[in-house]
Amino acid sequence: MPDRRADLTVPIRVLAAPPRPTASTSTLTTRAVLAGVIVALITLVVTALVAVPLAARATERAAQEGLASQTDVVAQVLRSRRPAADAKLIEQLRKLDGGVSAYLITTGAADRPGLPTRVVQQIADGKPVSERLALVGGRLAMVEGRPLGGGDGVVLARPAATGISRQVLRNLWLPLLAGLGAGVLAGVLLGRRLARPIRNAATAAARLSSGDRTVRLAAEPPQEVERLAHSINELAEALATSEGRQREFLLSISHELRTPLTTIKGYAEALSDGVVGADSAQEVGQTVLAEAERLDRLVADLLSLARLDAADFAVQLTDVELVSLVTSAERAFAPRAAQAGVPVRAEVPAGEVWARTDPLRLRQIVDGLVENALRVVPPGRPIVVAVRPLPDRTAIEVRDGGPGLTDDDLAVAFERGALHQRYQGVRQTGSGLGLALAAGLARRLGGTIEAGHAAEGGARFTVYLPRTSA
Repeated sequence: MPDRRADLTVPIRVLAAPPRPTASTSTLTTRAVLAGVIVALITLVVTALVAVPLAARATERAAQEGLASQTDVVAQVLRSRRPAADAKLIEQLRKLDGGVSAYLITTGAADRPGLPTRVVQQIADGKPVSERLALVGGRLAMVEGRPLGGGDGVVLARPAATGISRQVLRNLWLPLLAGLGAGVLAGVLLGRRLARPIRNAATAAARLSSGDRTVRLAAEPPQEVERLAHSINELAEALATSEGRQREFLLSISHELRTPLTTIKGYAEALSDGVVGADSAQEVGQTVLAEAERLDRLVADLLSLARLDAADFAVQLTDVELVSLVTSAERAFAPRAAQAGVPVRAEVPAGEVWARTDPLRLRQIVDGLVENALRVVPPGRPIVVAVRPLPDRTAIEVRDGGPGLTDDDLAVAFERGALHQRYQGVRQTGSGLGLALAAGLARRLGGTIEAGHAAEGGARFTVYLPRTSA
């Protein structure tokens, strides 16, 4: 008997454990609060940089306009009064609050020094004066002047406003601090609101990892949180379904393993106790060998299923002539089928049919499907292995005249142990691995497999492969 211990070597990939969160890891709430504070601070700085100069400029403009209005009034009064009263009016203006300085221009000369020469000349020329900043008496001042005619005029000067920006900032600090506090509060509320569904999801994931499959999350807005809740709920349902199927599969496999082991153990005990005589030893040996081969096939199927998705699963694609492959399978099964009273025949076209596949793996699929059919087909009913060339691919069919499958069976035919679980104790079944293995092999060969109803009255399994020319 060939040694299969070498087949038991399965590569094991060690997955690095994800890093555990440390105590220094900031929470979402903290980050949201920090984001709110940063946004509020940026808003405060931008407001200060933009609003304070604008407010200062508006204050200066208002002061300039007020000085201009005051100058217009004084000029209007001076035009209607006697010259003797002009000096008295100017003296009264100089005593007003606000630091306004009044200058009377008479025949192109100021009544006292301090005014820039250009201002005096402009008034003497009959032109009004309006300057935001001018040097008056050695100090910067706002200047408004109005001509009275004949080289006369009046000029009012007010010291340029200083520290307006600081004054505006002092007036705005309370609203700015209120905005900063609002940003912090909004960050706290937003962080708690955003973190709550994530905390719930983390708790649910922890319960799932501990084995609790009853976890469900309530879906709540916004849309992203709803999708997260639905995904976790679907994951919990998928895990529960998968684990249920695994339990059923393990139960069925344990039964399949126990049956030949019980037979081998029983005959071994009989041989050990001397119950089996020399004349029965050959028969007992054949029975033990058959059961051991059955165990060997079962273990080989399990290993193949476990390694189907592994990178080192050997698949050697080449151009294969399918007619000769199917006829060789027919010849191989003919003796066993004849003993069971089941005719096996091949339906092949006249010419050659080629496909790009692995001949050993394809033969493994065909042999597995015929083995399944031999197990359930009653004597006298046929098994047909057919090759059907299609326009864009090639099909290999295994049809039988057995009890067949229902439409519900077809939907789960290639799931591990599904049919075995349904028909255990009802009719002859295998381990439930053969069809799952055939489906996995078909995928690895770049093809597909489907189950259906056969014209012979039983089940039909069709493997579709990429077609190629020789």
